[in-house]
Amino acid sequence: MKRAIKIIKTFLSVYYAHMMEYRAEIFFWVLSNLLPLILMGIWTKASQEAEFGLNSIEFARYFISVFFIRQFNLVWVIFEFQEQVLQGKLSPRLLQPIDPVWHQVAAHLAERFIRMPFNLGLIGLFFLLYPEAAWVPNLGNLLLGCLVVAMSFALRFLMQYTFAMFAFWTERASAIEELSFLLYLFLSGLIAPLEVFPPLVREIAQWTPYPYLIHFPAALFIGLPVNVVGGMLVILGWSLIFFLVNRWLWRKGLKHYSGMGA
Repeated sequence: MKRAIKIIKTFLSVYYAHMMEYRAEIFFWVLSNLLPLILMGIWTKASQEAEFGLNSIEFARYFISVFFIRQFNLVWVIFEFQEQVLQGKLSPRLLQPIDPVWHQVAAHLAERFIRMPFNLGLIGLFFLLYPEAAWVPNLGNLLLGCLVVAMSFALRFLMQYTFAMFAFWTERASAIEELSFLLYLFLSGLIAPLEVFPPLVREIAQWTPYPYLIHFPAALFIGLPVNVVGGMLVILGWSLIFFLVNRWLWRKGLKHYSGMGA
């Protein structure tokens, strides 16, 4: 256990120092993810002219929650892994007595710590400009929401890392992620809460992993009625499926890996 804790601390400290070198770039990454705040203005205006199941204040709170959640759900592991496989950079990591994925996990977690001040600053500015939408989730919703955000990040990471395994067989594994992102864009609740979708579409979406990446935690934060236990079980179920597929593809892929470019 002590050895594991030491390894975790070392990985996080190394990648935190590495990410600090990109703090200015990370600030612009945060700004590039302002789409939820833009959509908030559109849906808030639309809710004043028609009935969508949420009022303008609920729309505003929903999309500020989406913005916050998106900052923790961003994953780029497929692009890093694809480059490592194509250029042979994976080879030296295979010689280390630790699964290469933990390098990616540490990099993602370290980057989240650096994002946090920028995120809180933008949210504070939003509440200053739009005080009617300011709110603090009750303690229960806040704790559940944070737990679900962590679970949704793990699911999103597993999904993309599983797609990344196809880099062992194709030079464009990222194309699979691009196709998946289209489903993520429309079914996750990123561009609109599921409450505005037709009932049939909403029912179908709930059997996919996408709504549990954004809509589910956002609904918890703003207090919308959701099946908490059912949602968490779906996240765990999809996580298990992607984990098993990932490990199977990893074993098959290593046999196929030639280390070209090394």
